[in-house]
Amino acid sequence: MNKKNILMLGDAIAIAILTSIGFAFHNQTEISPRMATTFFPMLLGWFLLAPWFRLFDENVTSNQKLLLRVPLAMLFVAPLASILRSASLGSATLPIFTFILGFTNAIGMFAWRWIYFFITNRNKQSG
Repeated sequence: MNKKNILMLGDAIAIAILTSIGFAFHNQTEISPRMATTFFPMLLGWFLLAPWFRLFDENVTSNQKLLLRVPLAMLFVAPLASILRSASLGSATLPIFTFILGFTNAIGMFAWRWIYFFITNRNKQSG
């Protein structure tokens, strides 16, 4: 499995974990179909917009200074995901939900991407 595939798989897992944490925060700890209404829009939004920020490009992912592109991308991903989620539920898009979704996912994805950066660069230095 190449680095890009590992990164993409890790992104999907991070979004799944962040979705689970969000639902657990609301005392919904069992996996339910409702989780899909948050997970899939976030996943779609991320994989549609992250390439625009070159977040799968090794020149970007190997540069610590460029890790800030992750929360920047989330400024665009969260509103898109929130709109997609609202459309699937047939409800209004709530600005506070969009803000919390974006903020928490920006922190979570930044943490995952920092771990990825640390592991891949540690391997470069030792190899």
